[in-house]
Amino acid sequence: MPHVDTHCPYCALQCGMRLEGTRVAPRDFPVNAGGLCQKGWTSGDLLRGGDRLTTPLVRRGGDLAPASWAEALDVVAARLRDLRSRHGADSVAVFGGGGLTNEKAYLLGKFARVALGTSQIDYNGRFCMSSAAAAGLKAFGADRGLPFLVTDLAGADVVLLAGANPAETMPPFVQHVRGAELIVVDPRRTPTAELAGLHLAPAPGTDLALALGILHAVVAEGHLDKSYVDLRTAGFDEAWRIAASWWPERAERVTGVSAADQRRAAELLGNARNAYVLTARGTEQHATGTATVGGWINLALALGLPGRSGSGFGCLTGQGNGQGGREHGQKADQLPGYRKIDDPAARAHVAGVWGVAPETLPGPGRSATELLDALGRDDGPKALLVFGSNVVVSAPRSSAVQDRLSALDFLVVADFVLSETAERADVVLPVMQWAEEDGTLTNLEGRILLRRKAVDAPAGVRSDLDVLHDLATRLGQPADRFPTHAREVFEELRKASKGGAADYSGITYDRLRSGEELHWPVPAEDHPGTPRLFLDRFAHPDGRARFAAVDHTGPAELPDAEFPLQATTGRVLQHYQSGAQTRRIAELVDVVGEVFVEVHPETAARAGLEDGGRACVRSRRGETVARVRCVGSLKPDLVFLPFHFPGEGRANLLTNPALDPVSRMPEFKVCAVALSKVDEEVDA
Repeated sequence: MPHVDTHCPYCALQCGMRLEGTRVAPRDFPVNAGGLCQKGWTSGDLLRGGDRLTTPLVRRGGDLAPASWAEALDVVAARLRDLRSRHGADSVAVFGGGGLTNEKAYLLGKFARVALGTSQIDYNGRFCMSSAAAAGLKAFGADRGLPFLVTDLAGADVVLLAGANPAETMPPFVQHVRGAELIVVDPRRTPTAELAGLHLAPAPGTDLALALGILHAVVAEGHLDKSYVDLRTAGFDEAWRIAASWWPERAERVTGVSAADQRRAAELLGNARNAYVLTARGTEQHATGTATVGGWINLALALGLPGRSGSGFGCLTGQGNGQGGREHGQKADQLPGYRKIDDPAARAHVAGVWGVAPETLPGPGRSATELLDALGRDDGPKALLVFGSNVVVSAPRSSAVQDRLSALDFLVVADFVLSETAERADVVLPVMQWAEEDGTLTNLEGRILLRRKAVDAPAGVRSDLDVLHDLATRLGQPADRFPTHAREVFEELRKASKGGAADYSGITYDRLRSGEELHWPVPAEDHPGTPRLFLDRFAHPDGRARFAAVDHTGPAELPDAEFPLQATTGRVLQHYQSGAQTRRIAELVDVVGEVFVEVHPETAARAGLEDGGRACVRSRRGETVARVRCVGSLKPDLVFLPFHFPGEGRANLLTNPALDPVSRMPEFKVCAVALSKVDEEVDA
């Protein structure tokens, strides 16, 4: 059987791999250099899954029953027409995903705005990269997770990782930073923190205070790059007026990180020839996430790192197409090319490509959390179409999300398995997964990749592009407005993105197939791409980066007598996102098959818990039951739960939906909880 060179279905590193049928082998590709993590090695098992959906399902008499494609699509179109005629275009909402290819994300946004005419579209990337994106746009004028190459990190003397645990979340990444002195900012002693020369463990929700303390030390100890600040930035004085009051001893009282360690971090970064500051979800998934990322950007700017060869600031994008998925129109406020939907020039350009009048395009809609909370309410959507997301497990305060789904008149889910969200749908549409069709993705460094078809999809399964086409034509759209072949969709995406910040107009499938390394922007077919942004100027009109005048305010919810502990959530090596894929792979489930809660041994003892026993973890929003793991390195007032598991094991039954005022990111990373023992016999 011939092999096909393609890419992993999981994280934004997009490791290169080779498929022979469903057999996986690594290949030499810059980001992974021949390595794969356990998830990548076992990803071929997804293509052999025994519980694969192969026929549409329609709910009849309370149960989902098999139906033909024609019947299922007719039911969907009829219900959508009825709801739109009775309640208006915004009565139908769309929810996308950061794992969709660029082509699917693009066509989904077009389908929502043109075929449905709704403003109510957002996606699960709002839960992932929105705070980093908002802070990057404000600081640099453009948002590309890494505005440099992953391989550039190998030349660093010092790398600060804030809220990042790549040793578990993207293991092949770690090889690129092994030669650097690592400073890891994380409340837990993670596998990444074990690699660090300096581990800073702030209390959850205090990362901004820590960034301010280190910035104070940088300036006070003479490490400010004043010539860089004067020539390439704006706003330092306003930012410094706040940071000047955050001497390290004050930051220590708030964060728990010693002033000496803060000064040590400042010294390491200040004396390095080449250094990077990188953030990830741990520092971003807060109600103050945008400001917190802005604090880390301030530190990098004060040191003169962004836009300098061999140094920089970046964010580690999480989902497989977390970068491309936030560029081409499935966000509530966005049009293709990273354009704003309320920009008249952007509306005119995209409407021209789509062949519609600009005034027919809706304006901005609700963000993901707000959209989910509005479902089924008097002023909210009555129907929801979900593509590539499992919100019952992944959304904050997930019991309330489940209630809102139940309040809908109509729920449609397109997925390749019967996820926890699909189980609640009125219509389920079986669609293709990775390796069953061509499509492009954009990895964490802004490189556009062609993920190629390697196997045939099971009989009865269709592409999301086919689904969107068939629904659009049933809703009265001309057939040629919604292409079904990925290459045709990409050709249109090129035109729609032309002139935008994320300009793909010079990228073609032929260039990608030939192996060209193309990082956006690529404004012409003879353009080599832009592997490193900002070397000459930043993307603001004056070419300068912006400091952010940000101050620490702390978590939205604090512990009290009833809920005396803080909980944080995250990923483990063997699982990915809501677990809808990885929980179906036996090798991964054998290692981690159920939710657990990490607890300090003394805290466990006070709650009457034993290692290996079961605990009830309770917050103001709900409770979950988890297996106890006693971890001596954990802070006594902190517990940790992975968020990959369904049912009563959902960590997001606990999490706080408090939103960042700019990015609308929920506060996944800290909430107040209490622990109690679960009697195994009574529970059984």
